[in-house]
Amino acid sequence: MGLAARLKALTLLLVGLLLAACSSPSPRHLQPDTYKVRPGETLYSIAWKHGLDYRVLAHWNGIRPPYRIYPGQRLYLRPHASHHPPPKKARASGRKPGTHAAPAAAAKPASKPASSTARKPKPRKQQTTAGRPPARLTWTWPLRGRILRGYREDAPGRKGIDIAGKPGQPVVAAASGKVVYAGSGLAGYGNLLIIKHNSRFFSAYAHNRRLLVREGSRVKKGQKIAEVGDTDADRPMLHFEIRRDGRPVDPLRYLPRR
Repeated sequence: MGLAARLKALTLLLVGLLLAACSSPSPRHLQPDTYKVRPGETLYSIAWKHGLDYRVLAHWNGIRPPYRIYPGQRLYLRPHASHHPPPKKARASGRKPGTHAAPAAAAKPASKPASSTARKPKPRKQQTTAGRPPARLTWTWPLRGRILRGYREDAPGRKGIDIAGKPGQPVVAAASGKVVYAGSGLAGYGNLLIIKHNSRFFSAYAHNRRLLVREGSRVKKGQKIAEVGDTDADRPMLHFEIRRDGRPVDPLRYLPRR
């Protein structure tokens, strides 16, 4: 075999080995994706970081309200083999999974109407509120200033809007709610606040110089919650996001026109 033929055969062999290596599945993809909880993190901040609905993340990990987690805990970031959603019948009937309805009694002849003096069971209060959708939110601007960058669904780092501000300028809550994260543990956000407004809507306020409310605090729309800063930013500004069911949405669709 000539030199040219040997080189061609060697090239084909190398290409075949490379293609085989690329086509073989990586062991990493055979295992569920997990996340190790760090000090200061909450279920809400982890869900925010990974673009997940906090309720879905809690369900995957068997975590119930008030959604307490601890440093070093491993959380699944996607459904896994040990994840078993409750049976459809149990969800429809309102019973807990694993419980069974009592067997139906044998049919009996119709009995006489009960006495008018018999007590009637009082309706439960939750029956009047069950299934009621979350109250409609009204929003206000968290900061008065020029918009530096707008929202872009397909661009990393553009999951909200950047508003120009001066150091120390007040940042206010865009709607009433509860502070579910206050800290600097999310890379790229600096000093960050996350507020839960209802079961579906959250808002975030990033790059603050100082946070004025604590985790667990109840805040009202328009209340001062932070001061403009440049933590993890190249200039003083506020990065503001709104998320619905864990997914970023354009804040300009919700904020009032200026």
